[in-house]
Amino acid sequence: MNTRQDFLEQVESSLINHTFVKLTLSKAPHKSENLQNLFIRPVLIKEETLYSFVYRYLTKDETKNYDLKSALTEISELLENYFKNATLCTQHQDYQLLTSKKGKVTIQKSAAKRTIEPLTHDKAKKKRAGTDADYLRLLGVTDDQGTVIPKMADKFRQINKFLEIIEGLINSSSLPKTPKIVDMGSGKGYLTFALYDYMKTKGYDVEITGIELRQDLVDFCNGAANQLGFNKLSFVKQPIQDYKNEDIDILIALHACDTATDDALSKGIAAQASLIVTAPCCHKQVRQQLKGKTITNPILKYGIFKERQYEMVTDTIRALILEREGYESKIFEFVSNEHTRKNVMLVGVNHRDKKNHASATQKIEDIKKEFGIDYQQLEKLLT
Repeated sequence: MNTRQDFLEQVESSLINHTFVKLTLSKAPHKSENLQNLFIRPVLIKEETLYSFVYRYLTKDETKNYDLKSALTEISELLENYFKNATLCTQHQDYQLLTSKKGKVTIQKSAAKRTIEPLTHDKAKKKRAGTDADYLRLLGVTDDQGTVIPKMADKFRQINKFLEIIEGLINSSSLPKTPKIVDMGSGKGYLTFALYDYMKTKGYDVEITGIELRQDLVDFCNGAANQLGFNKLSFVKQPIQDYKNEDIDILIALHACDTATDDALSKGIAAQASLIVTAPCCHKQVRQQLKGKTITNPILKYGIFKERQYEMVTDTIRALILEREGYESKIFEFVSNEHTRKNVMLVGVNHRDKKNHASATQKIEDIKKEFGIDYQQLEKLLT
């Protein structure tokens, strides 16, 4: 067994007998060749076993799926005419095909040492919100059979992503068993209901208040909460800046427009909330200060870049203010920008007395000086 044909026969046998685990083809004829490697594994798609080929090029990866016959043809063609080395992994034995510089072919065998995983097309992600949840049906995310309504698929993914983020943040902070949560700008309450349900399943005797300006949404959400028996979930019609209660353990403000994000952040900081979770939306306040001012930075000559630049400046100052007030701040992507460009999440985890006042203040002043900014709204709210 020292020829390429012998190796190919082992590949074919493992595929036919369903002992095939994976195959890697390597050692292109020249280092400059565009195609560098090929990785092959079985996948289950619509109850049919196919073979996923990942072609690794110098600048990209390309994936194709083949049936058994086509897979064998492609492997044979590439192994005979292109790749020099290969590693075949089966459930019981591994085979390594090696080609020397002089063209001598050798095949090495070794015992397999691995756990065989079930076939899937993609690894299933853990869902924090199951499709059978009653609140998803009431909010119009799923139908009566517990199936996600197609037009709500993005919302369902957003809910689970949000809960995934919250789970990590909760694990990194200290919360009482009876946490008080305020969602400022709760809208129709998709994430508010999801968070209440999630916290209850985790054993928290949680109390959540949703703050919303639209009376019809407040009425709808209160009716849904009552119908679901979510006794400690309530919604009130009120501007964020008018909210007075400082008994807050977690403050949430997702896509609160313009300076409403700053209003919410100031409420969370004043209450010394353990967690502050925001998805900033509009950034008009900083940009409006620059009207009529001469801008020398060539990047800011173009409107689209100017808009993005001041979004980054605004959220960086907000993050630094959180650090100044004793929070560990984080900024990251919330949902894919395929769905919305307003996809940044700014969070703060309260470390209580670990304030970084002097350093953070200096950084804030440097940013304002560089961009000609007089103040950022959150600064003014905290003075």
